[in-house]
Amino acid sequence: MHRDHVQARDLTVGYSTLSHRVGAIEPAQWWARADVVVVIQTGGGDSDPGLGRELARLESEGARTVVLESVGVARSRNEVLRHARTRYVLFSDDDVTVDFEGVCAVVDRMQEEGLAVAMARAVDSEGNLRKRYPAREEPLTLYNSGKAATYEMVVDVTRTRQSGVWFDEGFGAGVERYLGDEYIFIADALRAGLSARAIPEVVAAHPVESSGSRWGTPEDADARAAVLDRVFGHLAIAGKLVFAARHRARLGGARGAWRFVRSTPRSRARRRMPR
Repeated sequence: MHRDHVQARDLTVGYSTLSHRVGAIEPAQWWARADVVVVIQTGGGDSDPGLGRELARLESEGARTVVLESVGVARSRNEVLRHARTRYVLFSDDDVTVDFEGVCAVVDRMQEEGLAVAMARAVDSEGNLRKRYPAREEPLTLYNSGKAATYEMVVDVTRTRQSGVWFDEGFGAGVERYLGDEYIFIADALRAGLSARAIPEVVAAHPVESSGSRWGTPEDADARAAVLDRVFGHLAIAGKLVFAARHRARLGGARGAWRFVRSTPRSRARRRMPR
């Protein structure tokens, strides 16, 4: 069924990018039907000399732009949530192609079921599913949402704001613990009593490479361990043992698996709320 009833009052699409990559974001026909926010991280250094021109280009196409003198994608996602003018938000990146009809289908399901978070599907540049997704719609739990990617997520801003659920800015691309921000967001939503489901609709296309492709390095083991500590707290050791047994080779063998299990970086269990 062709869906054309999701308008700007229903959906914000929030892009996160770096100052030198803004030019990769190209307007699409669906921009006229959605609220579009582009958040640019400059890192506090000298901005790309063409940034002003690119901002003007995006704004002329109907997008709103926000420039941050910081790094860290979780900070960018929180800015999208702050600036959204609609109830529902889809997150995107500068190298993501949005399937707007798929997003509309997800929003329909969220409205029908009162969902706060939906995890949809993404394909790679050749149209293949990027990972193994649930075969059918099912509730999200702490045990089936660890591989969530932000560009697969649609969020009910009203429900999450009311429950104080934000992205933990101590995790995600751009900071030392460079992954897991999506999983932590879902875990916090579930603990706040919100409903979240996996919905088998494709909402985005994204290249194969991602920030989760550093398997086998000590830094990767520490980052993954930090995520499980943040999600499960004092119960994390059991989950880390199971994870290490399943992914021993990818963690770098016995030494990497042991580092993962025993790793307890400082302050990892402390929830970092947005300023």
